[in-house]
Amino acid sequence: MLEIFQYQFMQRALIAAVLVSVACGVVGSYVVIKRIVSLSGAISHAAFGGVGIGYFLGVNPVLAAIPFSIISAIAIGGVKQISNISEDTSIGILWSVGMAIGVIFINLTPGYAPDLFSYLFGSILTVNNTDLYIMFILDMIIIVTVYLFRREFLAVAFDEEFSKVVGLPALLVYMLLLALVALSVVVLIKVVGVILLIALFTIPAAISKQYTYNLKNLMILATILGIVLTTLGLILSYIFNLASGATIVMVLATAFAISYYLKG
Repeated sequence: MLEIFQYQFMQRALIAAVLVSVACGVVGSYVVIKRIVSLSGAISHAAFGGVGIGYFLGVNPVLAAIPFSIISAIAIGGVKQISNISEDTSIGILWSVGMAIGVIFINLTPGYAPDLFSYLFGSILTVNNTDLYIMFILDMIIIVTVYLFRREFLAVAFDEEFSKVVGLPALLVYMLLLALVALSVVVLIKVVGVILLIALFTIPAAISKQYTYNLKNLMILATILGIVLTTLGLILSYIFNLASGATIVMVLATAFAISYYLKG
């Protein structure tokens, strides 16, 4: 089975699996603890607007998705704070608007977008060296930021009201956390796509949460699980000639079902 990794595209895919698992393990733990899964889904779908703008401007869609995703994340978090619009309503609006922006800019772009499908549903087998460099840099930014603000993130994730009482700038910390979610979305786009990436965000962390309540251990376990399950999904997709993103998600879902059954 290991002979399939003699191909360069499989080697790049394996590296991508490790890099996305790091982002998912670290940021996904906060997403699960803070219970902002639906908000993360909105950010992921809004990121498609950045992909469309990237195509229109003739730049790397992944790079274009970075600022657009961050702006969308801050907008989603900000609407909740400064208006009477409920969070689920703002999520629904910005979720659909981001996708619509992407579709409009892609339609305005002359010619045909050949790898558009990969940004919607992922294609880890088509990841190139540039994508890997971007993933690595974003992973480093995420890790350094989480390390520097680990106490603030911990306070806001577990008890946002208490963090306000003790004088922490809870809103700024929350916005920074959403920005990290946005960066993680960009890391994941080429692997499972904007439609399916919420599974990688939540399932490894959700499984890990059944076995530990220590945040550091949760991140480590979620990262390891992400690497193992994503790699397994990658191998199965290659062997059975299936869509890589969907296969990875099904492996994650199966692992969660087995874990839930064993713990029950």
